[in-house]
Amino acid sequence: MSKKLFVGNLSWDTTDEDLRNEFSRVAPVLSATVATDRDTGRSRGFGFVEVEESDAAAVISSMNGKDVGGRQLTVNEARPRESRGNSGGFRRGGSSRY
Repeated sequence: MSKKLFVGNLSWDTTDEDLRNEFSRVAPVLSATVATDRDTGRSRGFGFVEVEESDAAAVISSMNGKDVGGRQLTVNEARPRESRGNSGGFRRGGSSRY
């Protein structure tokens, strides 16, 4: 079984391959992805690395706070994305105030 780890505070020029190479020094990496802006394709400064569950704790302790590309990484267990819901301020259904 695998664990997905959140990696924050990445350098803007970090690629998927850079991320994989850096984390592979600690444990085998199943996948590595840098999050990019949908419109510009530019890095959003964070990404995800997937490792075997048995390696996750060692990877977190080795990589969290490590200086990579002049930036201190934030590494922790990824949490499921929260539902955005209807945050536009409008409600569906129900009665109108007007």
